[in-house]
Amino acid sequence: MLVPLALSAFAALGPVSAPAEPVQRRDQQEAFDQLRKGRIMPLREIEARVLPRMAGSQYLGVELDPATSIYTLKFVRKGTVIWVYVDARSGKVIGQDGN
Repeated sequence: MLVPLALSAFAALGPVSAPAEPVQRRDQQEAFDQLRKGRIMPLREIEARVLPRMAGSQYLGVELDPATSIYTLKFVRKGTVIWVYVDARSGKVIGQDGN
């Protein structure tokens, strides 16, 4: 429900020119290239390690910072947002914000 409301608010502002290559597309391509070269672990393996630790939380999604090779997994539990930081090369949890 939140996405359509946000999109309709932006649609009222009128057209906005897009960059030549969307940032998300470049990030996805960089992540794919790193995965293909064996520099990072597949997301599904990272999720298989982290999701069981987050019982009672709702998994909202993930981002990969290709510059640092860190996955940031986002969760919510009892109204609190939790970010779990994972080294994409080793699969090791390196930090967490939130409870």
